[in-house]
Amino acid sequence: MPIYAYRCDDCGFAKDVLQKISDEPLTQCPSCGKAAFKKQITAAGFQLKGSGWYVTDFRGGSGSAATTGTPAPAVSAADSTSAPAAASTTPVSSTPVSSTPAASTD
Repeated sequence: MPIYAYRCDDCGFAKDVLQKISDEPLTQCPSCGKAAFKKQITAAGFQLKGSGWYVTDFRGGSGSAATTGTPAPAVSAADSTSAPAAASTTPVSSTPVSSTPAASTD
């Protein structure tokens, strides 16, 4: 259930009320008793972050991610401006490595 903010226009009393969406708005101020209790417009209590959904998702069209079922690859600014790292080219020795210590040459 959403929480609605109310404020009285006459006395300035403010209160947050937990109500169902289908409930009628409150009109009578619990502080002064006048019919000046109004619902306030407030900001949403959550934020959407991350890659999430986009405006273009699930729109018609051929070859889009919505119709093929495969997500589009995410590209960050760092990925598009830097060159890929070079792979290590160190050759691997084909001679076996002994696990016994070498003899000392004192």
